[in-house]
Amino acid sequence: MRDNRYRRQTAAGPQEIVSREIVFKPPPQVHYGSQMMAKLNSLIRPLVQALHPYVPGEQPKIPGLIKLNTNENPYPPSPRVRAAVRAAVDARLRLYPDPSAERLREKLAQLHNCRIENILVSNGSDEGLALAVRGFVEPGMEGDSGTVQYFTPSYSLYPVLADSHGARKNAVPLHPDFSLPSVAELKRGKAWQFHSALTLITTPNAPSGRGYETASLEKLCRAQKGVVVLDEAYVDFARENALALALQFPHVLAARTFSKAYSLCFQRVGYLVGHPGLIGAIHRLRDSYNVNGLGQIAAETTLDDLPYYQGNFKKIIATREELSRELTKLGFRVLPSQTNFILTRPPVYSARQWLAKLRDHKILVRWFSAPEVDSYLRITIGTMAEARLLLTAARQILKR
Repeated sequence: MRDNRYRRQTAAGPQEIVSREIVFKPPPQVHYGSQMMAKLNSLIRPLVQALHPYVPGEQPKIPGLIKLNTNENPYPPSPRVRAAVRAAVDARLRLYPDPSAERLREKLAQLHNCRIENILVSNGSDEGLALAVRGFVEPGMEGDSGTVQYFTPSYSLYPVLADSHGARKNAVPLHPDFSLPSVAELKRGKAWQFHSALTLITTPNAPSGRGYETASLEKLCRAQKGVVVLDEAYVDFARENALALALQFPHVLAARTFSKAYSLCFQRVGYLVGHPGLIGAIHRLRDSYNVNGLGQIAAETTLDDLPYYQGNFKKIIATREELSRELTKLGFRVLPSQTNFILTRPPVYSARQWLAKLRDHKILVRWFSAPEVDSYLRITIGTMAEARLLLTAARQILKR
């Protein structure tokens, strides 16, 4: 029998694993001096050195945590989707996927009653947003042609995309209740730029969960002279959608994703819908094989099994409404939501304290430090069982 002995990590050096046959010592950590760092920094663009990257929600390393912090769907893909992906794990893995995702685009065109030329499939909707910034905004330019515009608070990726492209940012506040300012109000305020090269609108809004009426969005789209992207990542949980505006107006795009509603976060599949002129321009910018083959198969099969997902939407909405009611009874201020999450102002303790206290109960939620929302928690809608565990933890915290 092999006689292995293990020496634990000590202050004297790295862990050393000793056996009769081999000695393995991890390489020592390299410490770069200030001169070396200065030389490395000289090789990196100043724009990149100044970037603050997008920070996603925590991915837990501790088993047993209830994960209500990243707006994932609590229900798995349909059995048909899982079977299709398993069946595709064969010799095809050595081949490149369809570079234009033609079959998926055909199915999406049929779903949305448009042409395949109206559809671009992307590596999650985030890639579609990034391509829009690259395609329609002149980097480093003053004025409208170099500006990415959005409301605040909204998706925190928007300023990161603008900064990484070297674009100007124009962030205009929503109303205090996170509702959308009217066109007349935006004109009176004079901060909003109606000729901005690119305007990004999250609808329904994140992180508030507030839904917006299509009629209000239409008025804003009519007033805008540059490209407008309606970011509809959560629209399957809302009462209405505005995708028709992307087929009505040549300067409007709608961004959708298979992640939130269709349980395919792992596969990263999204798409843009809009005029063939805009879609064709973005096609020139995307990577050659931007969406992997298994993701394409999963998304195609999803569209063949929509009743399964529509049933899940109903369960998530029912859980959202019950959780909102019960948290309200405990003293939480819960904002109306048309998404798969809620934004809520907790009682007694600060939102940041609640974040830590819930984590002690093995429940992860999301807290943002931005001043508009730092008094709120964002809570993903999980299963009904997870919602009730959250409520039990909240009652225990308040009781103490």
